[in-house]
Amino acid sequence: MNSDDKVALKEFMRGATFTIGIVGLFILIVALISNWGEEPSKPQPNFEVVDKYKNCDLVRWSDSGLAEYKYFLYCPK
Repeated sequence: MNSDDKVALKEFMRGATFTIGIVGLFILIVALISNWGEEPSKPQPNFEVVDKYKNCDLVRWSDSGLAEYKYFLYCPK
């Protein structure tokens, strides 16, 4: 390699590094601003009383964030 090629390669690498740094900084600023002022979402309860049967509550329960529900009766004594 000629010394001119080495100089050109160094300049190219500096320019590429600078460009990647500026783009990364821009993405970071946009990500921080996009969540500015928003309240964190409240977690949804894992269970919910959906109906009554005689003296018991019909409870819908989910152990995951998916729409997979299990139902059971809760009868206080």
